[in-house]
Amino acid sequence: MDIQGLGYIGVRAKSLEDWTGFGTRFLGMQLVDKSAKSLALRMDDRKQRVVVSEDGGEGVGFFGWEVKDATALDAVAAKIEQAGVMVARGARGLADERRVKDMIVLTDPLGNRLEIFHGAETASDAFKPGRSISGFRTGPLGMGHVVLHVNNINDAVPFYRDVLGFRLSDYMLRPFNAYFFHANPRHHSIAFIETGRSATHHLMVELYNLDDVGQCYDLALGEEGRIGVTLGRHINDEVTSFYSNSPSGFMVEYGWGGRVIDVDHWQTEEVTWGPSMWGHDRMWMTPEKRVESRAIRVAAAATGLRKPVNVIDGNYNLMPGVCPWWDGVARGEAAE
Repeated sequence: MDIQGLGYIGVRAKSLEDWTGFGTRFLGMQLVDKSAKSLALRMDDRKQRVVVSEDGGEGVGFFGWEVKDATALDAVAAKIEQAGVMVARGARGLADERRVKDMIVLTDPLGNRLEIFHGAETASDAFKPGRSISGFRTGPLGMGHVVLHVNNINDAVPFYRDVLGFRLSDYMLRPFNAYFFHANPRHHSIAFIETGRSATHHLMVELYNLDDVGQCYDLALGEEGRIGVTLGRHINDEVTSFYSNSPSGFMVEYGWGGRVIDVDHWQTEEVTWGPSMWGHDRMWMTPEKRVESRAIRVAAAATGLRKPVNVIDGNYNLMPGVCPWWDGVARGEAAE
């Protein structure tokens, strides 16, 4: 694949101070640079992952997608130009500002500014979170994923699939059209939901420890209007998460336990039960729609829909002992 993952994002803001508190004391990122009109946040060994500009706007100003090297960058630029999309080489000053070796800039069919780059700078000092967390799961999986509202799903899919080379993970047609694409073993790095408008729906970041998510949820419960979607677990990427309303009009999904996929042998399928196995009440919905969505999840649970959690070395303990009942469940045997 041409694109390796989501490298950074640029956020438009009305208040830099709102983002200083939200990014550090709430999300747990590290403030590394701040001027009168901008700030930068770290999540890991990269010098920056989130760049916030106080320009009076809201939403995401640009998405930074990473490729392997200069050769890959040139190949992607040529492929985009062959598709009839204008590409500009990023100025040296802009590349320095983004902390990368080289980059190209373009606008996708939805009107989003894309910056494709290689050679992100790493810091010499260790990441210091803004509050006590175990850390963010990034590395070869990228910084997380983004989900975009679209007027029509076909406005986005051909470009991201056929030109940029993202691969379809799965899709759903109910309760709305949604298509999920991967660029690496993370289940999806970008997704599109057909809602009749064009904007960023959310940015997802993943933590190493489930307690990080729960402790942030406690913080969110203490702020009026901070929770956009309650705690729950997704069906397709199997993340346990909640969504917070950011100061810039989009949500940030704070999650744990995302699945990784075998990109060479992955089989695309339709997700028929909607996005979540449990939880994830969408607070912006009408009470009637929330009841309807909850009924879908209850019906899914009644079919026996269950999935193991996805753990990595160091964030779980295997309990000792045996349990005949659970052993039977694991073998697929029906309870008597």
